[in-house]
Amino acid sequence: MTHSVLLLPGDGIGPEVTEVARTCMEAAAAAEGFAVRFDEAPFGGAAIDEAGTPLPDATLEKAKASDAIFLGAVGGPKWDDAPERPEKGLLGIRKALGLFANLRPVKVFDGLEDFSPLKLERVKGADVLIVRELTGGLYFGEKREGDDEAFDGCAYSAEEVERIARIAFKAAQARSGRVTSVDKANVLATSRLWRRTVERVSGDYPDVVLDHMYVDAAAMALVTHPARFDVILTENLFGDILSDEAAVIAGSIGLLGSASLGASGPGLFEPIHGSAPDIAGRGIANPGGAIASAAMLMRHGLDRPGAADRIEAALAGALKAGARTADLGGEDGTQAFAEAVLTRLKSEARRGAA
Repeated sequence: MTHSVLLLPGDGIGPEVTEVARTCMEAAAAAEGFAVRFDEAPFGGAAIDEAGTPLPDATLEKAKASDAIFLGAVGGPKWDDAPERPEKGLLGIRKALGLFANLRPVKVFDGLEDFSPLKLERVKGADVLIVRELTGGLYFGEKREGDDEAFDGCAYSAEEVERIARIAFKAAQARSGRVTSVDKANVLATSRLWRRTVERVSGDYPDVVLDHMYVDAAAMALVTHPARFDVILTENLFGDILSDEAAVIAGSIGLLGSASLGASGPGLFEPIHGSAPDIAGRGIANPGGAIASAAMLMRHGLDRPGAADRIEAALAGALKAGARTADLGGEDGTQAFAEAVLTRLKSEARRGAA
C-alpha cells in the first residue's frame, strides 16, 4: 500500500528539518513494508513570495487530497509588513481541514534530564500528552472591542467537548490508561458543561481512569510533579497555556512535535519550534522535533504504529548515545544528528529482517 504525504517545508529552518523528517519516514516505511509518496507545495512566507498569499488554492487542494500533511515551520520578520502574515496560512488550513484536536506530547528523554529546568527527581519519567480543543472557546467566540470596554465570549457545545474527549480517551488506551480533564468548573459554566460531558463519555472507556483538575492546580502540578500525568484533556485557552508551560519540562523545544487532527481527512503534523530565521541555512538546526512529528504522522495520520515506534526508538536511542545539536550543548549539525537517527532506523530494520 502507498500513502500520500504532502510536505509544506515553509520558512526559515523549515526546509532543513522537513528533509530530515522525510528521510526518516521513508526509512521507517521501508522497514515496515509499505511505501510513502511525497509531494511538496509552497506555504507560509514562501507562498507569499511565490503566489502572494500564505495558503494558495493549489496548496490547499493538494492538502485535501493527501493522507497526511507535514509542516516544517512558518513565519519570519521578512513578512512582518506583508498584507497577509504567514501565520494566517496556518489558521486557514486548520479551518479548511476541520482540525479541532491538537496533540502535544512532552517527554523527558533518557540522558537529557539535566537539560530540564526542573530537578531530576521531578522530571524523571515524565511523559505527558496534552490534548487541546483547537476550534472553540474564547478564541473563536463573539467579540466586541471599544476604547473603554471589550468582550470575548467563551462558548462550547456538548458535541464539541465529546469529540475532543474521545480523542483523549483513545490516546490514553494506547498509553498508560489515564486521562486528567482540566477545567475551571468552580467558576465557568462552559467548564461545568465540559466536566459533565467528559464524565459521560468516560463511560464508553472503562479501561481508562479519569480524574479532574482545576486549571490553576494543573499548572502547578505540571512543574512540581509532571510524571503524575498521562493524558491531559482541556479546552482551547487552557491548552494553549499548559502546552507551552509543559514544553520547558523536556529541556528543549527543538525535540517536541505536534499533531492537529479532525474527524476525518488528513491531519497536520509539525514541530513546535518556530522558523528560526537567524540560523536558517547554517545546518545547525535541531531536527528532533521534526523527527518526533514524523513519528506522530505515522501513528495518527497513517495508522502505522509500527513505523512510529521505530522512529521514536531511533530518536531516543540516538539521544541516549550522545547525539547533541548546539541547543543541547553539543556540536552535531542537522545532518549529523539526522544520520545518528537514520543509522539506528536502518540498523533495526536489518535486524528485524534477519
